[in-house]
Amino acid sequence: MKITLTQLTRIGKWSKQYANLPDRYINRAMEQVYWKNPKGPQYKPNAVIKRKEFYFGVHRPWTMEFKNENQPNTRRPKVFVEPILEWSYFRGDRVEILVGKDKGKQGIVKQIFEERNWILVDGLNCKLKNLGKDTKKDFDGVYIQEEQPLLVTTDVALVDPSDFQATEFEWRFTEEGNKVRVSLRTGRIIPIPGSVEETIDYKSKGTYKEQPKDTKADVVSEVTFQPKLCTFEMDIMEDMGIKEDRVPVKSYWY
Repeated sequence: MKITLTQLTRIGKWSKQYANLPDRYINRAMEQVYWKNPKGPQYKPNAVIKRKEFYFGVHRPWTMEFKNENQPNTRRPKVFVEPILEWSYFRGDRVEILVGKDKGKQGIVKQIFEERNWILVDGLNCKLKNLGKDTKKDFDGVYIQEEQPLLVTTDVALVDPSDFQATEFEWRFTEEGNKVRVSLRTGRIIPIPGSVEETIDYKSKGTYKEQPKDTKADVVSEVTFQPKLCTFEMDIMEDMGIKEDRVPVKSYWY
């Protein structure tokens, strides 16, 4: 299912699941302030002009490569993307490439970019990139292969693990109520790979070991707030044993 075209200007879930970083850090890392008013009582507080539109490529918003692509006062053509309402490709999936020089080859999804409908396939759809070229020192640099993004809507197809053939698929529910991907050609379930849980900190949530600076899991899950129908002041008075004995002055509203 898809919705209408929209301009890509948000961060959303820009492949940050693997990095395991909070939103506030990402927003602070990519922030560009063009103007901020001086401090003082004669100035309007919090008056600031920030950059609103960014170019999003394959580099994550908190990296130096992203800053180089979005240097201050630079503008790029608008990118229009048709968002996929229900994302169906995950890290670790086996896909078959349908276009380009690697057409017909199969590979493993290395990285996803949901906001651009992109994936990177490990070792396929590559181009040569020159690093370290220096004409002054007569150094030609080093060439490396770099994977290029592929559109999941037209450039790749999911592979059925039962016969390793490309297939169309759809989401269905099992008798137990679990949502799964089912091959339309064979009717078999295409399981979601276990590498979906993998982040920069752990291979899976179950194998993660708490570090000394981590907040303990039992502390995080503990409920410490009990909602009440009272104000903050009334809550403090109740905890301190203060009873309200003042008689409020009559007031009239018209």
